[in-house]
Amino acid sequence: MELRESFRLDGKVCIVTGATSGLGASFARGLSDMGGSVVVTGRRKDRLEHECELLRSQGADAIAVVADVTLVEDCARVIDATMDRFGRVDVLVNNAGLSGAAPATRELENHFREIVEVNLMGVYWMAQAAGRVMGPESSIVNVSSVLALTTAGLPQAAYSASKAGVLGLTRDLASQWGSRKGIRVNAIAPAFFPSEMLDEYEPSYMEELIARRTVLGRVGRLEECTAAVVFLASPASSYITGVVLPVDGGMLIT
Repeated sequence: MELRESFRLDGKVCIVTGATSGLGASFARGLSDMGGSVVVTGRRKDRLEHECELLRSQGADAIAVVADVTLVEDCARVIDATMDRFGRVDVLVNNAGLSGAAPATRELENHFREIVEVNLMGVYWMAQAAGRVMGPESSIVNVSSVLALTTAGLPQAAYSASKAGVLGLTRDLASQWGSRKGIRVNAIAPAFFPSEMLDEYEPSYMEELIARRTVLGRVGRLEECTAAVVFLASPASSYITGVVLPVDGGMLIT
């Protein structure tokens, strides 16, 4: 296989969770651009259907499945719908996530639980459902966060803990499924990208933080993170499993 062809996803079926906006929508477009058929999932029906129609208007073979990744039965339904439509699952991008900042002494129980249930347990339930039908040379890409590896000066115990848990889960699943199933499992750790999560913070705070904490001194572009996902999803990374790839503009070396 030629090097440039190893990044192609022709004939592959790709599921992207949290695909209603931001990085998730960009991941779906990127996988489609490289030839993959795409299943987009999320909780917001209108946004999800809109993104699916955009993909189809650009020539993609795509379907939308409304689902909540914290519900085991919803995760199974996503896989069932994918198998019914395409007959296979080759790539899973576990992108669905929640953010939130709260001082540790004042954080409410429900807030902490909700973030962990979406960011960590949702990743596991989707991987579990997909792992039952994925064949050899399939790929799972879990979206963690640079905050699993460092801090950004905000009180984000739930978010940081849940994203760190994703890294442990990634390593374990890679170990379990590598030789036995031939499924690769990797993670990315994005820093600052345009998203609804980033919009929650004051622009002045983010500008100061980005200038101080990133070597490249700017917010990442969606396509820069999408390129990392395409790489880990594609045969180009066929000898890589169980790793975390920071996509952080140099944040971890500041």
